[in-house]
Amino acid sequence: MKVEGQCHCGQIAYTAEVDPAKVTLCHCVDCQILSGGPYIATVAANAGTFKLLYGEVHHYVKTAESGRKRLHGLCTICGTRLYAASSDEPRAYSLRTGPLKQRNDLKPSRRIWCDSAQAWSINLSDIEQVARQPG
Repeated sequence: MKVEGQCHCGQIAYTAEVDPAKVTLCHCVDCQILSGGPYIATVAANAGTFKLLYGEVHHYVKTAESGRKRLHGLCTICGTRLYAASSDEPRAYSLRTGPLKQRNDLKPSRRIWCDSAQAWSINLSDIEQVARQPG
């Protein structure tokens, strides 16, 4: 499936091919801190398909618990987190689903790092649902 993404301010745009059956929610502490929430939803870009259409992505390197170095790509203007990628070539991209236009079609199929999940984030069905911003 082809996906199109862009940052919140529109200064960066990209495309990639993904397998929509392989969307993951990550509950690791790093993802909680990066997202400002209980997890990050990601989908792997198929090898060699990530293409930056325009803009300049800022990278910083984070060493994962495994010892592997990961590049985190973001927009320096609006702060949108776009992806994490391997630091070696060829790069393997793990796209954040939020900036993707096709995010509604990317239903998670698994959760990882559940040992560090916020207990309340596992089942959200009992939480009140409001269609729009409450008045």
